[in-house]
Amino acid sequence: MPPTRTSPRRVPAVSGVIVRALPPLVAALVSVAISWWVPLLGPLLLALLIGALVVNSRLGRHRVLEGHTEVTKMLLRLGVVMLGLRLPLSDIASIGVPGVVVVVATVAATYTLTRLVGSRMALSGGFVTLLAAGFSICGAAAIAAVNDAVRAKEKDVAHAVALVTIYGTAMIAVVPWATTRLGLSEEQGAIWAGASIHEVAQVVAAASVVGTGAIAVATTVKLGRVALLAPTYLAAARSAGAGATSSTGPRVPLVPWFLVGFALMVAVRSSDLLPATVVAGAQQLTTVLLAAGMFGLGLGFHLRELWPIPRQALALATLSTLVAGGTSLALVVVLY
Repeated sequence: MPPTRTSPRRVPAVSGVIVRALPPLVAALVSVAISWWVPLLGPLLLALLIGALVVNSRLGRHRVLEGHTEVTKMLLRLGVVMLGLRLPLSDIASIGVPGVVVVVATVAATYTLTRLVGSRMALSGGFVTLLAAGFSICGAAAIAAVNDAVRAKEKDVAHAVALVTIYGTAMIAVVPWATTRLGLSEEQGAIWAGASIHEVAQVVAAASVVGTGAIAVATTVKLGRVALLAPTYLAAARSAGAGATSSTGPRVPLVPWFLVGFALMVAVRSSDLLPATVVAGAQQLTTVLLAAGMFGLGLGFHLRELWPIPRQALALATLSTLVAGGTSLALVVVLY
């Protein structure tokens, strides 16, 4: 009698997800540790670079990285939910009506003009929307969130993240230098930095050069922009036809669960019910989750497909940066 063939043991779904989540979480922790020593780079950018290095090496073919796309989406969505705990509405209200005007007008102008001009270029609509969201709201985190509605190609996501990182890093030097050359006050420079620079870490770096008292103001203004992630997502979803059946996947919800979670976390943070230690821990967890998601995005960065970046994309990124910087500067000078 022939021996009975036994089927290989299947790893339970939950266990499989945990196993696939380990590499991005480890990479996130490594990037956070490195960023303590090199704060200019920031953990999200470092995690993204680690992912790109891994996928373009022999490690990129390791089976533990198989099926990373769904895990990446989950980590990013959880990170966006936890991001709401960084947004107490009382802090945002502290910038006053002029500050709110600067934030809303800058975000609206940057997002609208980037999409308007980009739609007339030889660029994919998904890339244009991702670039508009990243440059107007909060860089790579906004790109990752909005991509849930746009569902752009990995190449477009990679280009958008690369450009928002390059231009945001350049703004770290430009904004403090221009603040001095234009004779702006420390408060004006702080508000300008928070309203124009793309990533939170980049804002902190630039504000620290503007003045010791500029960091808190700049960060608060920046968080005001982050608070506009929800309406920006809805605008992107509407333009992408969310709520309808997608040709590249299942039906896209008009208001996804992670956006609802983001709003709930804002409400919880604004209630002042959480102890300071819990808030601090939640902020660290947010960074780890977003960095883990960035590692997953980095795994889609195959160098042979990324280079060269199209000239039209560079031109649109330049325009978007000029709109964000110019609009916010003009309003700061007029209102302050």
